[in-house]
Amino acid sequence: MGLMTSEGLLNTLEDLGDEEFNKFKWFLQQEDVLHSRPTIRKSRLQATNRWDTVDLMVQTYRFPGAVEVTREVLERIQRNDLLQSLSDCSSGESLY
Repeated sequence: MGLMTSEGLLNTLEDLGDEEFNKFKWFLQQEDVLHSRPTIRKSRLQATNRWDTVDLMVQTYRFPGAVEVTREVLERIQRNDLLQSLSDCSSGESLY
């Protein structure tokens, strides 16, 4: 199945450099970026690695929401290449 999984989200975050990953986490704290979704508190994100961050996002937004938030943040940090691979993974129909 080509459906997105938590592992797919993790792979996406692992493609970010450390600076980009820190910026990614910063955006998860900004209300204007997340629109009506809850932000994740800085204290919860500060020491998180990539897989903890995926877990936190899934707990906070449920899975489809976590994918949406990841998309929005990737746009903000101009990683459209990763956005493309995320879209390939999460488009509902499986190609396999």
